[in-house]
Amino acid sequence: MAEADGVEVLLTETQIARRVGELGAAITRDHPNPAEPLLLVGVLKGAALFLADLVRAIARPVEFDFVALASYGAATQTSGEVRILKDLEAAVAGKHVVIVEDILDTGLTLRFSYLIESLRARHAASVKVCVLLDKPARRRVEVPVDYRGFEIVDRFVVGYGMDYAERYRNLRFIGVIAPEQEQESEAP
Repeated sequence: MAEADGVEVLLTETQIARRVGELGAAITRDHPNPAEPLLLVGVLKGAALFLADLVRAIARPVEFDFVALASYGAATQTSGEVRILKDLEAAVAGKHVVIVEDILDTGLTLRFSYLIESLRARHAASVKVCVLLDKPARRRVEVPVDYRGFEIVDRFVVGYGMDYAERYRNLRFIGVIAPEQEQESEAP
């Protein structure tokens, strides 16, 4: 069993699985021609588990690759600084690309990485965005979202690949950190 002290369940494993299946069906429906290459690009580390489940929910041939962007430290607030740690290895030209992100809050991660623009500059046939969690209350930069799992309130979430100081990624559910733990992590 995964560590869960101080974490309140927000979305159960069953709810997540059902929604990921629906997202996979929508992507399949929007990209029905298996002759047209489909590439899913997961944003590490948080989206790794979501991407793995999403790939299995898509009923057509699909490739996947990862990019790594850093924007969070040990605190629950974004630093506002984004660094590209790993770029794609897969060729993008002529492929329909779906960026797979665990959570969209401020919008800065996708914008500062120039990920969407970079994929278009590499001659992707199309670029779409799929997010598991959308936190619109924190949005500072608008990002076009084509596939949205869940809209959530402005709380710090963990589990299903998302972490707090590298903890809780292995939870099968998505939960929120207890408010007292959240406040401790934000103290100077």
